[in-house]
Amino acid sequence: MLRTIAALLALATPTAFAYTAAELATKNVEAKGGIDKIDAIKSLRLAGTLRINGDTLELALVTLVKRPHSIRSDATLQALTVVQAYDGTAAWQINPFQGRKDPERMSSDDAKGFAEDAQDFDGALVDYQKKGYTLDYLGTEDIDGTEAHKLRVTRPNGDITYVYLDPDAFLEIRTIDRRIEHGVPNETITDYGDYEKVDGVYIPLSREFWTKGSSDHQKIQFDKAQANVAAEDTEFQFPASRPATPAK
Repeated sequence: MLRTIAALLALATPTAFAYTAAELATKNVEAKGGIDKIDAIKSLRLAGTLRINGDTLELALVTLVKRPHSIRSDATLQALTVVQAYDGTAAWQINPFQGRKDPERMSSDDAKGFAEDAQDFDGALVDYQKKGYTLDYLGTEDIDGTEAHKLRVTRPNGDITYVYLDPDAFLEIRTIDRRIEHGVPNETITDYGDYEKVDGVYIPLSREFWTKGSSDHQKIQFDKAQANVAAEDTEFQFPASRPATPAK
């Protein structure tokens, strides 16, 4: 009899703890602090470090985000600063490490990631319906020893992001972005950690990302986060006072 009861409980457990995609999205929003507190953050400034080349190079990093769709990152090493920005319409960059001191516009394919980062800086699950995303729950998958909830987010342009949520905290621990860039499939994996509250909203201050198949992991550690900072539109727009270099 005990074996029969145990078997019944084992069969019942998956059903008892099953979720729909919509329910997990709601739990994710609630875990972050709730939609009201999320929407109350109109801009966000994050400062920290970016480690590249197997942790051999460390750059000072400042990322500025402004609703609804603007983002800018400045990474500095030895008095040289790489600037990459998106103003909701187009992306541009300045890369002195390639001998280019003037801003140059990025192609639409190169701008894809910036557009998604700007729109989803709260996370892809927040307001996914308003963004026109389709959401599917794919069960659980082991992520470094954690049975994470796996969701597939499909964007209107066909690009896909897989979101992995911690089963207890319902916060992102990993995302996998699959995009077509320059006609070639590209897959970027990002791990998240070190969640801290900023104006009532949990934000991951630690991120590690890499291209699938690559051993070159890039690591970001933010040590300062400020919400609702001053952020002028001109900080994200292509500098009008400089000549435009066409994207390549």
